[in-house]
Amino acid sequence: MDYPGNLFVVAAPSGAGKSSLVKALLELDSHVQPSVSHTTRAPRGQEKHGREYFFVPAEEFDTMVLAGAFVEWAHVHGQRYGTSRKAIEERIAQGADVILEIDFQGALQIKRIFANAVLVFILPPTWEELRARLERRGEDSPEVIEVRLENAATEMAQASEFDFVIINELFERAVFDLKAIVHAQRLKFSAQRRARADTFKALNIT
Repeated sequence: MDYPGNLFVVAAPSGAGKSSLVKALLELDSHVQPSVSHTTRAPRGQEKHGREYFFVPAEEFDTMVLAGAFVEWAHVHGQRYGTSRKAIEERIAQGADVILEIDFQGALQIKRIFANAVLVFILPPTWEELRARLERRGEDSPEVIEVRLENAATEMAQASEFDFVIINELFERAVFDLKAIVHAQRLKFSAQRRARADTFKALNIT
């Protein structure tokens, strides 16, 4: 089904800067709304339930899976993450642009359900910089960092499946690139026809 709003899906290996880029975009573009995923992991730092994620027990997550509540869900770093299909559909049906931060598995699942979804992959400039960012974050043990780096190799191998790729070397430039993708998508013929259906009808454009 076509919806007037756009759906943007951003994926990246841990430490590539996905969350920081999406946060910056949300501050710059009030028409873009975040989609809040469910997860079984515990909150980190200043994260709050219902803002960064819905933090739920494994049993509740299982119930939602069985009920078909997720448009996608996956195991990531030993935890589970899922995206509510109802929440996405309601927002883009109202004409809002929704952005998701998820792993590559979830991104590819969403593309199969929402054909018009725009997939964006964030890459680090080098392996050395990716390791440095994970270490500077100060949230993981050395063992966990090694696991994240191993997973990153698998994740980055999927970049060719995405519509756009941003190399997050200079943060300001990467933010500009992400904003440019959002703006360009809004101007595509198919997106304009969905968002401005009355205008197209009045001009006899099909």
